[in-house]
Amino acid sequence: MRHGEAENNVLDVVSSDINNTHHLTEKGKTQVMEASKFLVDKKIDLIFASPLLRTRETVEMIREKLNFSKENIKIDKRLVELNDGIFNGGLIQKVYDFFGNDYSNRYEKAPEGGESMLDVKKRTGEFIYEIDQKHQNKNILIVTHEDTAWALFSAIKGFNKKETTSDTESDLKNAQIKEFNFISLPHNKNYELDLHRPYIDEINLVCAHSTSSGQACGGDLVRIPEVLDCWFESGSMPFAQDHYPFENKNWQKNNFPAGFVAEYIGQVRTWFYYTHVVSTILFNQAPFENVVTTGTVRAEDGEKMSKSKNNYPDPWSFIDKYGADALRIYLMSSTLMKGEDANFSEKTVQAIASKIIGRLFNVLAFYELYRDKTVEKNDESKLKNVLDVWILSRLYQTLNEITKGMEGYDMAEATRPIDLFVDDLSVWYLRRSRDRIKDGDAGAKQTLYYVLKTLAKILAPFAPFTAEDIWLKLKNEKDAESVHLENWPVKPSKFFSFGKSKVLENMEITRKIVTFGLEARQKAEIKVRQPLNQLRIKNYELGIEYTELIKDELNVKEIKQDKNIETEVELDTKITEELKQEGDYRELARALQDMRKKMGLTPSDVVALTFETDEIGKKLIQKFENDMKKTVLASKIEFKDNSGEEVKIDGLVFKVKIEK
Repeated sequence: MRHGEAENNVLDVVSSDINNTHHLTEKGKTQVMEASKFLVDKKIDLIFASPLLRTRETVEMIREKLNFSKENIKIDKRLVELNDGIFNGGLIQKVYDFFGNDYSNRYEKAPEGGESMLDVKKRTGEFIYEIDQKHQNKNILIVTHEDTAWALFSAIKGFNKKETTSDTESDLKNAQIKEFNFISLPHNKNYELDLHRPYIDEINLVCAHSTSSGQACGGDLVRIPEVLDCWFESGSMPFAQDHYPFENKNWQKNNFPAGFVAEYIGQVRTWFYYTHVVSTILFNQAPFENVVTTGTVRAEDGEKMSKSKNNYPDPWSFIDKYGADALRIYLMSSTLMKGEDANFSEKTVQAIASKIIGRLFNVLAFYELYRDKTVEKNDESKLKNVLDVWILSRLYQTLNEITKGMEGYDMAEATRPIDLFVDDLSVWYLRRSRDRIKDGDAGAKQTLYYVLKTLAKILAPFAPFTAEDIWLKLKNEKDAESVHLENWPVKPSKFFSFGKSKVLENMEITRKIVTFGLEARQKAEIKVRQPLNQLRIKNYELGIEYTELIKDELNVKEIKQDKNIETEVELDTKITEELKQEGDYRELARALQDMRKKMGLTPSDVVALTFETDEIGKKLIQKFENDMKKTVLASKIEFKDNSGEEVKIDGLVFKVKIEK
């Protein structure tokens, strides 16, 4: 209990000297009498109080109210107010100015001739532990002061500096009573909770173990004094936790050695080492078959991460921003997994969230848009399109690489193929297969479905949330409830291979030619939407299925092989009138698609197109009318004056109105 309001409280002055004569105010006396009602039924055995006048007056009023014996009232100097030294008798504001706005300064800092909060905590801690030993099972009232009570509660709870200075529950107001059951805790000299020796030895545990007769042993448990080394104990954990070899004789047969252990680099000379030594001494065998050792994550500038420097991102806000899977893939694919230190890079996590997680969900969203559950089965022997065969080949190649890395406990090598495969799936396969999927090609839909489901299984250990999301959206009634309950995928024994089993090599050449062709277009400043007549390439042995891909990707009419050209590719940049018309049409079609998107139309929404243009523009539209209806999903095309959006294409002007 804190004393009632006193004169020093009203005057806002410091009153910490034992000779101060600040009495209770009339308000303070009323507060004490009101608080005393709470104590009537508490059966108080003893009262301990501070020797200051205001606390003694408080106790006397309580004694009279409870008709309490004076013999059971003890005055203890350890309960006196916190000593503010040179500030005693002056305004309390000077104390606040001395310590500044940060109250934590008061924990260890003291004014001249005064005490810190830690000093008060030590004397009140000594007091509470002493009376607990002398007066077991007694109900004791302690009457003291605000800061003294705060320090006392800190000692009772075993709080450290941070916990003490942030504890608002222990701030007692005048005449406020706080009830608690004291429990002795192992503590250091500052009365902070400490479970190490020798403090833990002060705590006796009661045995609750049942004997063979079913009776509880009821004895005290005392820690044995023989402790060789805490790391020796830790190193004995694999078998000691099951009391082997004294019990559980089959433990070694069923549990030893461990498949692998994992910890950061600092444990190589501690836990790893001790476990290895103890196991070798006892069993003449290493305790584990594989070791995964991680390095230390440092701040972006290479400094060690620390709370004091605050040189690290808040984990929860970081995960909210980029997702747990992006962070997980980043860490697992870094040099950390090879036992090396690494500077943390938020930009890399952001890139993974965008390039891997984001792209993957974009592919999934596209598939769901045109999903057809009737073709969702895996029959690779009937696949004929080279893109389908290629992406399956890449899937199994990626699966083999990841499996090899995981079987070798090399997480960095196991994780890195994910990025390349998602890039191939999104940037090459899906882009080249969009029209086939939109047109309902069963082989393309079947392939993409199978790839996404298999990829979910492969991603499960690395990106568990992403994998589960994909799985739940694609699974059927025969599939496991969760992707994490599925078996690790394996390559089918009969995988249909296109042509001469060189699909991966040929597709790599194909994409290389496309890259060279795009560079040639860029150099000539000709957009890809402008068709060109011819591309000559070196004498690569590519079948028509590959050259068709090159033609579509580079928008050229013809591919010719010519071993005599000086460069890898040579682009015919001459644009005929017919080619120009086709290029203008493609630009117009792109503008129409953009208008559909702005209107919020879905890919299945059929529209009507109205154009206002000159004769040249009209002829252009009429020439490509059938393709335009298919591309823009238009039921009809009309020509008449309208107030639609204006579109300009290389000198041609169109006013376009789209109606659903």
